[in-house]
Amino acid sequence: MNNITLVGIAGGTGSGKTTFAQAVAEQLENKATLIAHDNYYRAHDDLIYDQRVVLNYDHPDAYETSLLIKHLIELKQGRSVEIPTYDFALHNRAAHTITIHPSPVIIVEGILILADERLRDLLDIKVFVDVEADVRILRRLARDVDERGRSVQSVIDQYFATVKPMHEAYVEPSKRFADFIVPANGSNIVAQQLLASYLQRQD
Repeated sequence: MNNITLVGIAGGTGSGKTTFAQAVAEQLENKATLIAHDNYYRAHDDLIYDQRVVLNYDHPDAYETSLLIKHLIELKQGRSVEIPTYDFALHNRAAHTITIHPSPVIIVEGILILADERLRDLLDIKVFVDVEADVRILRRLARDVDERGRSVQSVIDQYFATVKPMHEAYVEPSKRFADFIVPANGSNIVAQQLLASYLQRQD
């Protein structure tokens, strides 16, 4: 299957990029597959928990992006892949994998999707979800506490230590590579419908 369209959706932490990606995928029904860059966080079995907690998870080196690229190429060639999963409570890669099959549209989302030239070159459509910093940090705080078992203080400490400086160094500059920018938030229904409608016509 060589007529697969690869879509990259980037944006800062808490921007709503996952919400946007999921909404577009749902409108495409069984034509779309969603892959999160977060699944490709590197394994750190060599480190104890206290060491893993303080790692910089917002730097490009935190991801095994080369494996993601390899998987996307295999999917474009019509082959299924086994993608890794990540345990955010343990700060380490989980043991199980997820089987992903080729589909007409593959959507990849993550904060650094547009920051890696090798990955950008594979993408047919590049999107950046743009949201103010105060909104993003509040969303991240709620998500990490409610869904990932983090303490409020640990989220705040991580934000100032790595999230904010890495956003300024890598995420925000990558916006210039986007084909279009979605303003306000990931719940921008008009933008969702426009992208889904365009992808529907790519048969």
